Order: sequence, then C-alpha cells, then structure tokens
Amino acid sequence: MNLISRGAEANIYKKEDIVLKERIKKSYRITELDEKLRTQRTRHEEKLLITAKKLGVAVPQVMKKEKYSIEMQFIDGARLKNTFDKENQAELAKKIAVSVALLHKNDIIHGDLTTSNLMMREDTVYFIDFGLGFFSKAYEDKAVDLHLFEEALVSTHGGEAKKFFEMFLEEYRKNYPECEKVLKRLDVVRDKGRYVHR
Repeated sequence: MNLISRGAEANIYKKEDIVLKERIKKSYRITELDEKLRTQRTRHEEKLLITAKKLGVAVPQVMKKEKYSIEMQFIDGARLKNTFDKENQAELAKKIAVSVALLHKNDIIHGDLTTSNLMMREDTVYFIDFGLGFFSKAYEDKAVDLHLFEEALVSTHGGEAKKFFEMFLEEYRKNYPECEKVLKRLDVVRDKGRYVHR
C-alpha cells in the first residue's frame, strides 16, 4: 500500500480501489490510554460510516475494520475544495444540505464539515473523514457543525461563500423539521465566535 496522506491522528494508505486509514500511536500518551483511545475512535468512526451509508448519505463503504484501522472504498473523485467554483452552486448547496439534514435528523455530527472533506464523483457529493464525528441529539452540536461549515466555506472560498451558505440553509430548513431549534443555537454559536475574535 502507498502512503497518500499523513495526518495528526491517522495515516491514509491506498491500494487499487481500497483505502486504509490507520490511527497512529502517540508516544506522548500513556500506552494504555493511547490504545484505548485509538480503539474507541476507530470503532466509533466505523459505526458512523455504516449508519450514514444505511441512511442513504454518500460515504465510502467500509470493507473491514481492525483494532486501529479501517479499510474502505476509495472514492475516485475530486475534493470539492478544488472544484467548488466550477459547480452549479444552487444544485450543490441543495445536495450537501439534504445529506447534512439527514445526518442531523439521525443525530450524526460530522465534526469537520469542510470542502476538503467533501468529494465530487460525477454528480454525487461524498462525505469523507468522520474521524471527529460523534452521535448527539443536542441542537448545539448540530449548530456547531453548521458553524464550522460556514467558517470553512468563507475562509477557503471567499465572500461568495456567504451566499452559498444561505442557499444551503434554505435547503437544510426544508429537509430537517427541527431546523429552527438548530438555527437558533447557530446564532448563539456565531455570537460566541464574534466575542472570542474581539
């Protein structure tokens, strides 16, 4: 297998149409704690991916899980970060919003919603890297998910991204019955962010 990405938490290897995500040992952590964390996070990510797939969200299919690693389908596409400006913005916003609403309706928090973690393959948007994801019913956690996405859009794609996020929210509202409770929390999260940046 060839190493294709080295991250803070995991290394990613590829062989043909399979990707291996292997959580790496942290020497600064006590061995028992390190093993426990890597095992839990690997198991957790596998569960998130399998659940999202069953719901109909486009994610890599899990092939096999070991103690500290997951083998999954390689998505042969382009990161949305690199194709964002070339896409039909209204259609793209709708596709992403429908999937995020589906995740949130089922209490799945992605945890790192950025255009680097969205892949375009043909007309499908795939959600990848659930390494920071978790299950939560809390509207605040869902609001933080949206806020991170908004901030990532603006910092990576500039002023036009604000308009895109508004289109995204419009579709999110249509697809998530409890969206107003999340959006109320989103205003609070934004205000906290503004206070910190002062």
